[in-house]
Amino acid sequence: MDRASKFLAQRKACRYLLLLGAIYLWNGAAVQAQNIDEGKSAQRLFADTCANCHRNPATLAKGRFRATLLPFLQDHYTTGTAEAWALASYLASVDAGPPRSKKGAAAKKRPAASSAQ
Repeated sequence: MDRASKFLAQRKACRYLLLLGAIYLWNGAAVQAQNIDEGKSAQRLFADTCANCHRNPATLAKGRFRATLLPFLQDHYTTGTAEAWALASYLASVDAGPPRSKKGAAAKKRPAASSAQ
């Protein structure tokens, strides 16, 4: 009788393990999310996420490198690393350069005094 009870206990344990495995597999498939930005071009990403506030992509990067734009875009505006890198590359490629300071712009407007008299 001792052998029969061990056999039944093992079968019962196997059933529980199979049940747990099935529950795990069933829940694992439901947890995976879809990337809504996957396959979009960088121009499309800009139009969908940035264009509402930033009309011109050429002034958005402001002289920053792609590597410095990547973490910011990844944390705040894109759904993945690939999309953030594509958007950073796009912004860096259309970058208008560093912004001019007000002091530098005012100095260019004032006529320079001539030293020849």
